[in-house]
Amino acid sequence: MEWFLAQHVALQALLATLFTYGVTALGAGTVFFFKSINRKVLDGMLGFAAGVMIAASFWSLLDPAIAMAEAGGGPAWLPALIGFLAGGAFLALVDKVMPHLHIEYNIKDAEGPKTGLGRSTLLVLAITIHNIPEGLAVGVGFGAAAAGIPGAAFAGAVSLALGIGLQNFPEGAAVSIPLRRDGASRGKAFWYGQLSGVVEPVAGVLGAVLVYYIQPILPYALAFAAGAMIFVVAEEVIPESHAEGNDHIATAGLFLGFALMMALDVGLG
Repeated sequence: MEWFLAQHVALQALLATLFTYGVTALGAGTVFFFKSINRKVLDGMLGFAAGVMIAASFWSLLDPAIAMAEAGGGPAWLPALIGFLAGGAFLALVDKVMPHLHIEYNIKDAEGPKTGLGRSTLLVLAITIHNIPEGLAVGVGFGAAAAGIPGAAFAGAVSLALGIGLQNFPEGAAVSIPLRRDGASRGKAFWYGQLSGVVEPVAGVLGAVLVYYIQPILPYALAFAAGAMIFVVAEEVIPESHAEGNDHIATAGLFLGFALMMALDVGLG
């Protein structure tokens, strides 16, 4: 019976993260209609993505982590604190050891170890770093709901997947359209854009199965995913959305994304 339930939660996580991957592919598909994207529009979408990620980090991840620890009788704040800091530290390490290139930067500004990889590959690696914690968060959410953990609900996991999916659209476009503008064919630009989201189903299924079988780590896993997402927001998404001086547009997008994700999570969860 337990094996069947584990398979069930893995399937749920897979379907949810295939949805988030699909929205990434939809965003990348805009390259078939546009060769470039207005920078103000892009910055507004990046701000929206940041708002969704910040709201999801608390309502879908940290808040359930605190509730679980409280129900277990231990210090409610400790697992959330340890997991949150560990998630940020892990992404900081990945940021140092994986070569990658942020949107709109020249290849000479690539971060991580020096490499001979091309601009296309480095852009995909940058968005892949974003997507690891997002897929993990969705998977952990479904694993927690299936395990019947206090503070976790199936509807909340669904709302998290919806929110992550919405903010994946600009991420897909942010890879494919710059590549097209740099001279890549539409097909190649789309291929690299959608490829950046492939890691989400992998991370989602692994996260769901892991926390289902090892339930004591759930509060830490939820907080870990939150810390990783906040690192991405603070280190990359917000700075990129402000890089061209469109601060007010990016901030408005952030507020809209935060409000929508908060409404989704509270309303559905």
